[in-house]
Amino acid sequence: MRTKLYLATCCCGMASLLMAQPTAKQAGKYAQTITAADLKKHLTIVAGAEMEGRETATPGEYKAAAYLIEQMKAIGLQPGNNGQWLQPYNVYRDSLTGATLEVNGRSYQLFKDFSATTANYNSQQAFGEVVYVNTSDSLWKNNKVDIAGKLVMIRVPGGGNNAGQPRAAAFGPANVMSQLMNKGAAAVLIAGDRVNTNTTDPVMGQMTVNKFPARQSPNSFSISDEVAASLLGADAEAEKTGKLLSKPIRAQVATSYQEKQLTLISNNILGILEGTDKKDEYLVITGHYDHIGRRGNIINYGADDDGSGTVSVLEMAEAFAKAKAEGKGPRRSILFMTVSGEEKGLWGSAYYAANPVYPLDKTTANLNIDMVGRTDTIYESKKDSALYVYVVGEDKLSSELPALSAAANKYTKLVLDQRYNDPNDRQRIYFRSDHYNFAKNGVPILFYFDGIHRDYHRPTDTVDKIEFDLMTRRVQLVFYTAWELANRQELLKRDKPLPASATTR
Repeated sequence: MRTKLYLATCCCGMASLLMAQPTAKQAGKYAQTITAADLKKHLTIVAGAEMEGRETATPGEYKAAAYLIEQMKAIGLQPGNNGQWLQPYNVYRDSLTGATLEVNGRSYQLFKDFSATTANYNSQQAFGEVVYVNTSDSLWKNNKVDIAGKLVMIRVPGGGNNAGQPRAAAFGPANVMSQLMNKGAAAVLIAGDRVNTNTTDPVMGQMTVNKFPARQSPNSFSISDEVAASLLGADAEAEKTGKLLSKPIRAQVATSYQEKQLTLISNNILGILEGTDKKDEYLVITGHYDHIGRRGNIINYGADDDGSGTVSVLEMAEAFAKAKAEGKGPRRSILFMTVSGEEKGLWGSAYYAANPVYPLDKTTANLNIDMVGRTDTIYESKKDSALYVYVVGEDKLSSELPALSAAANKYTKLVLDQRYNDPNDRQRIYFRSDHYNFAKNGVPILFYFDGIHRDYHRPTDTVDKIEFDLMTRRVQLVFYTAWELANRQELLKRDKPLPASATTR
């Protein structure tokens, strides 16, 4: 009798659970809570001046992180990293502490006569000659100039930044410096380049997540024309006009360079909404909250890239939390994660993928949102079909995802443009946002993107340019897709291989 009663109770409980499971029809009610007004409210703060462009491992990033955590708490999410909101990782950056240059017994002044970048390494070097290299003459082009183990002097063609020309365009450092490196130059003096005369701000190097990066290029110093003349003597005028051929010149030159490595911290922000009967399976929704920061007093606001994706994550989290509060919560747990370091090289998502808080083999999919607030240069003249979004990666790892995505779109009726879905597309969009770190670890992904617009990576990527009504429809599309992924009976099949061309980024 007791056994029969127990079985009956279990059956009733299971029936109640099945009846309580959310349905696709119920999704519309909660999708409508994603509004243009709420998206604008959040984005005005996330892409505001106070956030200073949200560069990785800077005060701007930390201010943005604090706001996102505050909102996740208010929504009702729980800390997603074993009771913590943050998933920190180390970032390293070199800072110049000193450099010297002495020519024939005369010492020159840093930030006046010469300057150095943190692409250099700590060293003290002394030379009895300098090899002048004219990259236009036949001696250089025919490999008749020996520079192995020697100090080299070279001039920026056209005068570099002193003549208003960008160094990259005029000098071609990726070309010339690589040649000097390959030929074994020990150090390089660059005449005609802009000498950095800024002594108020520390000279900071590029950030890296590698504490011990490979040092390959020779140390280089930008030098003034006065320093160049002291080296060249009677040849100085011929050299400035480009008439001096490559040759060794007797000179006593000593250089030194000192820097220190700073250890900084960057953070992913993790908020979790626990599921019901499938709470040990996961859906991950991501957007990167970092941008490229400020350059002096010029702020790169990053409203679309990727403030739009960041606040989309918040709005969807709120919609799902409201559903849960009304007994329609997702069956699977959903991780709402805003990652950092995307602009530096997909660092935050790479760190999560290497150190997943939730098993990747139990993660049904990653929905990644990176730029959904604008119309790109392709669609801006197509008024009749401007209600679009680019979808990338849906057909790469799971045969089930394309139909699921199309079914979700019946509610939003957007043009699902697959222009960038080919991994061999010249823009390589498939590799350029955080979804890729999930894809290469076997997790099916779907990436939402609005394309490259005129303000991409410019200070003019501001909130006033965002098309909030269009953005709302795009975010609702992601929500409908997420609803199905979080509530369907089975995890997505993983029945398609990563494309062969997707093995490197």
